[in-house]
Amino acid sequence: MLFYAFLKKLASRPVPKQSSTQAHNTFMLVPIFRFLSIFPLSFLHAAGSALGWVVYLASPSYRRRMRTNMAQAGYSQHLSAAIAEAGKSIIELPFIWCADPARVSRHATLENWQLVQTELDAGRGIVFLTPHLGCFEIVAQEIALRTELMVMYRPPKKEALKPLIEGARARKNLLLAPANMSGVRMLAKFLKKGQPIGLLPDQVPQEGEGVWARFFGRDAYSMTLPAKLAQMGNATVIVTYAERLPGGKGYVIHFVPFSESLAGDTASQAQAINTAMEHLIARNPTQYYWSYNRYKVPHGIDAPQTGEAA
Repeated sequence: MLFYAFLKKLASRPVPKQSSTQAHNTFMLVPIFRFLSIFPLSFLHAAGSALGWVVYLASPSYRRRMRTNMAQAGYSQHLSAAIAEAGKSIIELPFIWCADPARVSRHATLENWQLVQTELDAGRGIVFLTPHLGCFEIVAQEIALRTELMVMYRPPKKEALKPLIEGARARKNLLLAPANMSGVRMLAKFLKKGQPIGLLPDQVPQEGEGVWARFFGRDAYSMTLPAKLAQMGNATVIVTYAERLPGGKGYVIHFVPFSESLAGDTASQAQAINTAMEHLIARNPTQYYWSYNRYKVPHGIDAPQTGEAA
């Protein structure tokens, strides 16, 4: 486990383009992930729990952000469980990305899929909103086993991770749209044809692609794209996440109706989506990605007038 953590840290170090170190990292990570994927999910989750505590104790900045974000949201009492779940979210990736898709699917149960099937049968486009809650990587894979799905994809900054991530997402029925204007047009066209798309709504958008909206009582620079696409394609919004079951018993993928209104201006729409994400996270607060710097001020963006962003 510690050797794996060392390899991941090594791969994240910035190195010159096309360097031998970078090539070596790429060469090493793929077989390491494939090797780890043969282990039972119960073993990987047990190892992940331990890794979560190692990272938490070893990194002051990680520890501080996690504690601060959970306190802001009112979930400090779940800190210990969240530390373990964060480790599981890393160690389960070899299984999700590299194990045989049929084997992965056997560990997933879908709850309320009929909500999705009704929209598909009616020929309506769907915007799936999947926050960083639970095992979000498995959600798109399971949807793609049942229908074509296009998701927005932003390549990782570390070249060593590209073969893993792109290989994992290059599945049948799972189409990738780049995170640029060309990708937005692809997503809009797909929606207008009555087909579903997937977005991560709780990422901090780039300059000019968001507005300030409250997230757990604090200003967070928030995406406007999900609401724009939903309105453009006259699509249904469905919120979804994969709950990680205890003991490595698998996942339950929940499909939840979007109950907020997307009327009003872009700020109101972003707030509605943030509110929906808060309600979803409240279902399982231990499995949210609390260490993410959700309140940062992107380059070129003025801080909110409240001055609460990091």
